[in-house]
Amino acid sequence: MLSSSSSSDHEPKPIATADDDDDLDIDGKISSFRRLISSLPKFPQSNRSDAVENELDKRILTTALPSILNLLIVPIINAIDTFYVGRLRDPLALAAQSAANQCFFTVYFLAAFLPTITAPLVAQALGKEDWDEGGRRVCEGIFLGNVLGGLFWLLLGVFPRQVLTMVLSSPDGAGSTVMEYAIPYLRWRALGMIPALFSATGFAAYRGMLNTVTPLKVSLVTNLLNGILDPIFIVWSGLGAAGAALATSISEWTGALIYLRLLIRRKLVKWKGLITPPKWKALVPLIQGGLAMLLRQATLNVAFVSAARRAQGMDASGVAGAAYGITMQIYSLGVVAHLGVQGTAAALVPSARAMGGDDAARNVADRIFGWGMILGVLLALVQWTMLPVITPLFSPLEEVREAVRGPARISSMIHLVNGLVFAGEGTMLGLGSFRDLALITAIGVGVMVGCLASPLGGSLNGVLISLAAFNFVQGVAVTIHHVRISPLRRRGFALLGGRNNK
Repeated sequence: MLSSSSSSDHEPKPIATADDDDDLDIDGKISSFRRLISSLPKFPQSNRSDAVENELDKRILTTALPSILNLLIVPIINAIDTFYVGRLRDPLALAAQSAANQCFFTVYFLAAFLPTITAPLVAQALGKEDWDEGGRRVCEGIFLGNVLGGLFWLLLGVFPRQVLTMVLSSPDGAGSTVMEYAIPYLRWRALGMIPALFSATGFAAYRGMLNTVTPLKVSLVTNLLNGILDPIFIVWSGLGAAGAALATSISEWTGALIYLRLLIRRKLVKWKGLITPPKWKALVPLIQGGLAMLLRQATLNVAFVSAARRAQGMDASGVAGAAYGITMQIYSLGVVAHLGVQGTAAALVPSARAMGGDDAARNVADRIFGWGMILGVLLALVQWTMLPVITPLFSPLEEVREAVRGPARISSMIHLVNGLVFAGEGTMLGLGSFRDLALITAIGVGVMVGCLASPLGGSLNGVLISLAAFNFVQGVAVTIHHVRISPLRRRGFALLGGRNNK
């Protein structure tokens, strides 16, 4: 347990001392970027008596690992969806699945800021042992999620063709052919909008309680159901690719009902709270953070819709669209691991700050940065090494496999910087630095869209290089923010210079 008795008790022991005063803050402690290097976990532990450091690692890992496993189940099941759709031996079906999923998540993430903000608000309330406040935050998030989810469900279900034009731009050729596959897929997928947001808020509530094991169990049950339903609806029912969307929607409704029961049992949800609109005063934190996060997500949507649109329009056969979808499926397997780190930072940093102040929160954040860097290296190596094994699972077509090879290799290298990106984003979410995060994202998106508009956007390799440029800018920016700008920076340090004693 972190305490506020002494800041020195919380500081990780540096692996090296500063060579000059410019590397020390006004309290004589290592600062700048050397602070992050000093926070890297050491293998094996050189000092077994360092109970604080060992306990912190244990707390981070016991929060992050179940969260990573929980999030990892989703892309694995999505990969199973793609496996069965790939067995249809039709690249247009794969391209349609990729386009429809891109459109679904583009709309979904316009409301997903609600569970993103709910987690640190719940963690902050429960860090103060205020369970009533925590319950109110959960009910507010669910109510607003249901309202937005209902509106988005109508949008996707009634106007699927118009929504799909975000990605499928060609009036003839691949665009029109893929459209006919994608419309029924998106309509079935839209049925899962409300329960997907409900489950995301339930997961956020448990993350705020620092309990990531229960959501893992829920995810195992619902995604196992999805995996069982896939062959039934895709192969045997005659629905084809659209059957994967129906299977996913059924599993999401199952997950939402399970979360509802669990949250009622934990007394974090009351029926009255689910149907009562939040008071204006209670909405202020959600609106303040929500507007910034909505702006951030809107800019992200611009970037990823632009990338998908480029890929879908490259050829009339659907091979490029299929290859892009498969590449992003493979890449997402690693991204969800980073999202587990992001969620851990978003929950542990505000909890540590509520209990032990800035010193305790800084210690936690620095350590999460260290684990994020290690995870990024491991994921890059694993994805690169496993590509010859993974790629054939998604399509039996040699032309699709060949088109995946280069982009998938580039995406594996992006994980090297993603360790910093997601640790930094999670820390900023935990600190409530929503406006700064939105600004950083906008800068990164500007770089990515600029790359896509250049000759780089004319090939799948170029599209992935554009994504790499976005992540590189994000990684550098969130790291600078953490050590020089955020409330957790060392005292007396300026943005670009060394120590400032004024």
